[in-house]
Amino acid sequence: MTLLEKIKQPLFWSNFVKVAIPFFILVTLISLFMNSWQEIFAGDFAKVNEINFAGDKWKTFWGLKIVISTFYGIWVTNKKMK
Repeated sequence: MTLLEKIKQPLFWSNFVKVAIPFFILVTLISLFMNSWQEIFAGDFAKVNEINFAGDKWKTFWGLKIVISTFYGIWVTNKKMK
């Protein structure tokens, strides 16, 4: 079955959500800890905001994670579904 045939099935999207959302959360947490682990453990969340989200940084921060999680979810779901 091709990818185009699989994405028409509701089961594909149910499985996609089961893969993509946990992956998105994991990638977000890893990214936050890598970028500003000292500030997180110090409780300086204003600095975490400044480093990761201030100005237009939030677009890059969330956009990249959404795109990566979407492609990963589709790839894994396509690979695992018969």
